[in-house]
Amino acid sequence: MARLDIERQLSEEPKRIAFAISEIEKRGYVVAKTGAHELQFEYKGQTVRFWPYTGWHSGKTVKAGRGIEKLLKQIKF
Repeated sequence: MARLDIERQLSEEPKRIAFAISEIEKRGYVVAKTGAHELQFEYKGQTVRFWPYTGWHSGKTVKAGRGIEKLLKQIKF
């Protein structure tokens, strides 16, 4: 299923990607951009995947959920 408002996604996604990379790197993790819509980084030896536009995150060492703030609370310094 395609997004309903593709224009909004195209305008918001770069901002969300930049914010997510900045905040994750502040915590000392190296972020890799894999594809146009996904970020990955290592946390406790496992890969965590994050999709900035939707806010969805998942990985073995974090509780899957939605929202950058929830992810950042889990990956404390």
